[in-house]
Amino acid sequence: MQNRLDDIEDAVTESGAWESFVEFLNLGFQFGSEDSPINITVGLLVLITIIYLVTTIVLNFLRRLYEKRLPNEDKAKFNTVFSFARWLIYLVVILVVFDSVGVNVTAIFAASAALLIGIGLALQTLFQDIISGVFILVDQSLHVGDIIEIEGKVGRVEEIKLRTTRAVTIDNRVLVIPNHLYLTNSLYNWTQNDISTRENITVGVAYGSDTQLVKRLLLEAANSHPEVLDNKSTVVLFTDFGDSSLNFKVIFTVRDSFKSQFPKSDIRFEIDRLFRENNVSIPFPQRDIHIIEKKE
Repeated sequence: MQNRLDDIEDAVTESGAWESFVEFLNLGFQFGSEDSPINITVGLLVLITIIYLVTTIVLNFLRRLYEKRLPNEDKAKFNTVFSFARWLIYLVVILVVFDSVGVNVTAIFAASAALLIGIGLALQTLFQDIISGVFILVDQSLHVGDIIEIEGKVGRVEEIKLRTTRAVTIDNRVLVIPNHLYLTNSLYNWTQNDISTRENITVGVAYGSDTQLVKRLLLEAANSHPEVLDNKSTVVLFTDFGDSSLNFKVIFTVRDSFKSQFPKSDIRFEIDRLFRENNVSIPFPQRDIHIIEKKE
């Protein structure tokens, strides 16, 4: 039996097909210095491809195995962390493969030092995005489902990726935020504590109006809306004596801060209706003009 296997091996080795296949795998090019040449062959590329596929299969298996033990609310967070770690593992595996086949890894970095410096400067913002993404996950300042405001734009976070965070605005537009903006701008997380938030509406009434009536009407308008929670926490503040109006602010708690503009609009309609029914007027700015005639 062993003799037959040896005969088959010798036949395959001596055949022209095997020699052609070996020659094909040895095709490639060489660069670098004469002392430390770097050979890139078809066989090396095939090996890297196989190692990449095997690594991907193993990582996906480990990810699915670990995800089974996680609650649903932590799976999105784990996938984000896993995406960061996966590319680092790919880089380490490729370097190990290069080193194991005799490629001098140090020579690769030395030969491409100028290129790496140029790429580093060009991709400076990209590195900032990646580092910022790591900070987001470490300090737990942002989660999927949070409602955030940055640079005057408001959206609900749908996905935290390697370089960007994807959010959806109230008008269903996708907001792609580079992660480095979190380091250079103030981030307002509307739902860090809870999805419900305190909102307010300001309104001015004419001088001479019954202020207690105005207070009662504002409370009625706010508390009558189904999206307003805890009616006992709704308050009315008499904020100032304005130039042409008495200024009030009604403060209330809404159920969903992401859609707060809709109940606030309904409450404004209700305030206007109640004011009309009770003869409370909302003044417009007025100015007194004095015309001085020049004596001849």
